[in-house]
Amino acid sequence: MKKTKFNSVHKKLNAKLVDFVGYEMPIQYSSIINEHKAVRNSVGVFDVSHMGQVFVSGEKALDFVQYITTNDASKLTSGKVQYSAMCYENGGIVDDLLVYRVDENNFMLVINASNIDKDFEWMVKNNKFGVELRNESDAYSLLAIQGPNSKNTLQKICNKEIDLEYYTFFTSEIAGVEMIVSRTGYTGELGYEIYFKGDEETAEKIWNEVFEAGKEYDIQPVGLGARDSLRLEMGYCLYGNDIDQTTNPLEAGLGWITKLKKGEFLGSADIIKAKEAGLKRKLVALTTDEKAFPRKGYELSVNGEIVGIVTSGTVSPILEKAIALGYVQSDLAVEGNTINFLIRGKEISAQIVKLPFVKK
Repeated sequence: MKKTKFNSVHKKLNAKLVDFVGYEMPIQYSSIINEHKAVRNSVGVFDVSHMGQVFVSGEKALDFVQYITTNDASKLTSGKVQYSAMCYENGGIVDDLLVYRVDENNFMLVINASNIDKDFEWMVKNNKFGVELRNESDAYSLLAIQGPNSKNTLQKICNKEIDLEYYTFFTSEIAGVEMIVSRTGYTGELGYEIYFKGDEETAEKIWNEVFEAGKEYDIQPVGLGARDSLRLEMGYCLYGNDIDQTTNPLEAGLGWITKLKKGEFLGSADIIKAKEAGLKRKLVALTTDEKAFPRKGYELSVNGEIVGIVTSGTVSPILEKAIALGYVQSDLAVEGNTINFLIRGKEISAQIVKLPFVKK
């Protein structure tokens, strides 16, 4: 298994380590519920160094990004970030990603750990613009500092005033190390992500400085377990669960990042065809007051008939009830409709609700 440069830190903290897409990663340190609530109520830190970073450089860098992603990158100015996706020619999703515009001719694409090799190969295959593509995923470490006290924590050790708007970034020094600081995250809380290069010693130094700065806020290390429950409370899609190569971005509720009027991009023709033909299924949010734990792969039913499938599910630590995302037939995908979780042969009544589950 691959290891991030924080691996020795996780072991010192007695984290429960698991194989996550080929990386030895912490699933939890204390408990998923405690870590989840630390982020919602104060501040928590995630090692997300397994994520990938691909740099795009050249005079036609924007043209390449426009062609390979679904959102309109021409709207980005230097220092801005955009949520987007890449699609296959048939409209299926290659990956969802963040697009950072470094300057006029340079972009950083942040991609999912499970897809790094596949994504990079896809970019190289479709580089008809002669841009330079550099996969620097192994060179960067990445920490997500998330929660209401994240800014207070980070400001103590940052050499610039942190006045970033949502989905913007700058370069600065934190604890004496140069890094990219972005106001992004996967939790729905105020939060930041910091990218930097360096060895294990540098990584441990940064970790310790962040935790010293957040000590008065009872800062906590947070594993992938709480990362999943936090993103699900907000209704954020997870690649491999809610979206994948079989998923059209429109049926996944990602029409807002699929700019069909910007001009041709990979998959646009088939996405338009699917829209004109009418979507057969849609991703919906479901919750129930009954005792249940919906899991990925559980079937959804109405009057004994299977109408869909759960793609992500958990019991919300904040709401203390079951929440899930899942695909259902388009005609049933209406807020307020009753759809049943089919759990061990028993139908448990649930309702389609508007996202996010936890209102911020």
